[in-house]
Amino acid sequence: MKEKTVFYSELAYVLGIFILALGTAFMERANFGMSMVVAPAYLVHLKVSEFFPAFTFGVAEYTFQAVLLVVMGCVLRRFRVSYLFSFVTAVFYGLALDGVMVLMNLMPGHSAGFRLVCYLLGMVLCSLGVSLLFHTYISPEVYELFVKELAGKYGFDIHKTKTVYDCCSCLFAVCLSFLFFGFGVFEGVKLGTIICALVNGRIIGWCTGLLERRFSFEDRLTLRAHFSA
Repeated sequence: MKEKTVFYSELAYVLGIFILALGTAFMERANFGMSMVVAPAYLVHLKVSEFFPAFTFGVAEYTFQAVLLVVMGCVLRRFRVSYLFSFVTAVFYGLALDGVMVLMNLMPGHSAGFRLVCYLLGMVLCSLGVSLLFHTYISPEVYELFVKELAGKYGFDIHKTKTVYDCCSCLFAVCLSFLFFGFGVFEGVKLGTIICALVNGRIIGWCTGLLERRFSFEDRLTLRAHFSA
């Protein structure tokens, strides 16, 4: 049996954030519909930035996740200090997203074929980023933490839980689109969002299987205890 390559969980954290931000930026460029996970924050960004241009997509992300963190605590009826690290992760992700978005806007190409490639690449990268964050002890974004904690507390399959969460997020995004831009207007929530909601959980499962067949995830630093309090 071939020996697995060691993949440090701290590196999985850093790469997970960057890959997730990159995938989100690709999907925004495709304009086929955002990932259902980030669609609510994206819609808040679109609406608020009409009045406050400095309210970037990245800022909307960690603002929305701060609210979601409070909701998660209410649903689970518990709150741990380690949960606060998820907000720190959300801020890192928001900064990375804004940086990648600036670079993405410099890319030429607006054809349907180019946008389709951006969409497919973005969806796969987002799934890979989430899978990497599931393999680190460092608190992931609140989105992933919610799924991870909910599945852990009630013994649900994490990938199925992720699919249910994605579908709920997609429905919420549709409601926000109607509220902000008028009934029947699907701003930021399009066919690509629906497709992503249905297949994202499975793609994450595929990415997880691929990573775990090739790598053994181990800690390089002795910080795990600080993230479980």
